Amino acid sequence: MADEQQTQANGAAQNEKQATNQFSIQRIYVKDVSFEAPNTPAIFRKEWKPELNVDMNVSNNKLDENVYEVTLSLTVKNTVGEDVAFLCEVAQAGIFSIPADLADDALAHTLAAFCPNILFPYAREAISGLVSKGTFPQLNLAPINFDAVYAQHVQQQQQAAQEQPKADA
Repeated sequence: MADEQQTQANGAAQNEKQATNQFSIQRIYVKDVSFEAPNTPAIFRKEWKPELNVDMNVSNNKLDENVYEVTLSLTVKNTVGEDVAFLCEVAQAGIFSIPADLADDALAHTLAAFCPNILFPYAREAISGLVSKGTFPQLNLAPINFDAVYAQHVQQQQQAAQEQPKADA
């Protein structure tokens, strides 16, 4: 009987350790949001030939042991000719528990690509809703391949590191 209880206690401790050593989403939230339509109502009278510019930034902040806040910031600027039709900014954030046993490169990939992949649909929906409430035509941002963006960033850093000694010589 005592052996059975000990086995159950060991199993419970093992399950608790596995649960704390798994990726999990603690919370997803809008951290900041802004919508401006500075040239209304005159912009509505212009022929609608918009130019869309999307800027993106990903940042992270360690909150606790193995707990990180990741923020995906999107800025969407739509111009018609020289005039700004609208400017929409959304900072979509999430709090994530990340396993402690991840290697540094895997942790960097998780923070810069995996977590933003989770946040992007929420940010896209927030932007779409704001643009729609401004009575502009529907805006659905195309999906972003954060893995490819991260790989490109790593490659650029490696090239810069290789060029650095040449510049010092």
